[in-house]
Parts: sequence; structure tokens; C-alpha cells
Amino acid sequence: MAISKMQQAALTRMRAGGNSALDSSLDDEVCSYLISIIVSDLGLTGSFPMLPSRPAAFFGKLPLKSLRLPNVDFLPTFEKLLKLRPDADAYLACLGKLHKARLKYESILESQPIPTLDQVGPRSLLQFGSLSPNALAGLLFWRKWIFDLDNRAGQETGYLFEPIIAAAIGGVPFSAGKSPIKRKPEKGKASPGRRQVDCIRSEDKRAYEFKLRVTIAASGQGRWGEEMTFPSDAEYSGYTPVLVVLDPTKNDKLTALANEFKEHRGEVYIGQRAWDHLEEQAGPTMSKFIERYVRKPMQSVLKDAPKSQELPDFLAKMKGNQIVLKVGDEELRIQRSHRSDLQTGKEPLPDDVDEEMSTS
Repeated sequence: MAISKMQQAALTRMRAGGNSALDSSLDDEVCSYLISIIVSDLGLTGSFPMLPSRPAAFFGKLPLKSLRLPNVDFLPTFEKLLKLRPDADAYLACLGKLHKARLKYESILESQPIPTLDQVGPRSLLQFGSLSPNALAGLLFWRKWIFDLDNRAGQETGYLFEPIIAAAIGGVPFSAGKSPIKRKPEKGKASPGRRQVDCIRSEDKRAYEFKLRVTIAASGQGRWGEEMTFPSDAEYSGYTPVLVVLDPTKNDKLTALANEFKEHRGEVYIGQRAWDHLEEQAGPTMSKFIERYVRKPMQSVLKDAPKSQELPDFLAKMKGNQIVLKVGDEELRIQRSHRSDLQTGKEPLPDDVDEEMSTS
């Protein structure tokens, strides 16, 4: 079974690197490894004797760059998989997107610059005298470096989470410039434009808003206003607004937002119902992706996370070109790179996610 032109285009997008030196393209050996993971996940190993029955774990301690499978003819193997599971192209698109994001963050860990004194020096005034100048400067360097890494993680997760959930349920995220959701105009005025949307499912005209949680903490008034007008704009544009919130913690803001969706003929799924809805919409193949690569990892961390009042011991140290982070009794070792093309905190924005993730 030859892949279609649309599948070939989606495969090309999935394999391509981005605009940054930190981005990785996926060659045949990496793609073959990803196929072996999908085959294992879907219980199809008996039909693929050329693939290992137990490939290296996708979530494991091996360096991500080592997750490769040589001596496999990738494209015919992918075509065989599609013959058995025609929707496996979406699985590969999402898994490839996730793998590229993890590879990029591994490169960020290896290359994020250590801060300079110009960046952190003025902050010393807040704690000067509490430590020696040498120790205080060291603290400021470590603190800023870890903050930068966390900031980059938040950025990369933002580019990742919503697009893979959208693709898993057969939808596409849209940037504001291309969105079918128009802003509802004031009476007698033209529409003031279009708005970004996390996911559009064209076949049933649903416009999704995905959220990990809705907190009681006040975000900017403008941002909260944007969230509250989404259901009205979606209804005005002829779409059913759908709110999906994965964290079931109740608060007044979540109640207000849910009521706004319901008022505009929308649907609301919170907590367990949210996960159930996503897996139902995804279908039998992609529900496995959501369960294994989104739900289980998040729930595992939430379940085993230490209480905020009982944080584990933490130690950070640098030895030559290696940084060692010790949390409790476990260590994370980061081999630092001195490639000049990676030493930058200024990342170009990614390609539009609606173009990158579309498999239709």
C-alpha cells in the first residue's frame, strides 16, 4: 500500500527540522525506531519480524540521540503499518512531534548559556551581605540558569501540548491569521478580526479550548476577557465551543468559564470526563497515544510529586564540561556543548503549528 500524497506531505513535515540550530530532523533510522515503538504499542510485533519485539523505551534514561534503529527499510515498513492500521500516520505525526521536542530540549540543556554578570549583577543588592560576594555571585548564576531552562521548557511545551492533542482527536490548531473563528463584532460594526484556536474539528464544527487547569489566580484582565469571549466568538462563527480542562480542581473562575461555554451552546469536559472525551474522540488507535504519551506521564508525576512543604534535597555542580543535578538520591548528568551556533537564547518562532501538524 503506497502512501498518499497527503500522507507523504505530512511525513515530510514531521521529519523536517525547524528554523533553529537546536532543532533536529528525523532520518530513516530515527523514524524506524519510532515505527518500532508504534508497532509495539499497538500489539503488532508479530507482523513485523524485522523490528525488535521490545524496542528501547521511549521514556527512559538512554540519551535521546541514541534512539535509532539501523538496517530497517523505513518507508516499506511504514507502508505495511498503514495497511494494518490506516490511522497510524497520525500516531507517527504526534510521536515524531513529541520526539523532536524532547531532542530539542536535550540540546537546550546542553547549550543554554551560563548567565553573565551583566545579567544578574544588580540583583545582588537584594541579598548582598547574606553570603560572601563569591558565593552570592555563584547563587545568582545558578538561579538564573535554572530559571532560563524552566522558561524555555514552558515555551517548548506550549508549542507541543495543544498541537499533539489536536492531532490526536483529528483536529488542527489555527493561528489567528488563518482561523475560522471570527471575533463577534459590536452591534452595527464589522468583525474586529479572527482569533487563535487550540483545535478545530471541521467534520463536526467543534472549536476546542484545551487547558491543563483553570486557577483562581488572577491572570491579566485582558487575557481573562479573551478566555471568556471565546465561546461567544465560536458560536457566532458557526462552531460548537468545547472546553476541555484536565485538572478537576474546582474554583470560581473554572465555574464562570464553564457556565460561559454552556450559555453559548457549548460542551464542557473536566477531569476524568475530559480524558474520557479525548480518548473517545481520538478513536482506538490514537486513544492509545493519548493514554501512553500524555495522560500516564502527567498523572505519574502528579501522583508521585513531593509535597511543596517537603521538597527533596537538591544539589547542582559543574565538573568541566558536565553539569550534575542531584535530586534526592538520583542524578541527572548534562554534557555541555560549546558549539557557538547553539549558544543562544533567542529562538525563532516555530512554523505555524496548523501547517506542521496537519495530516489531512
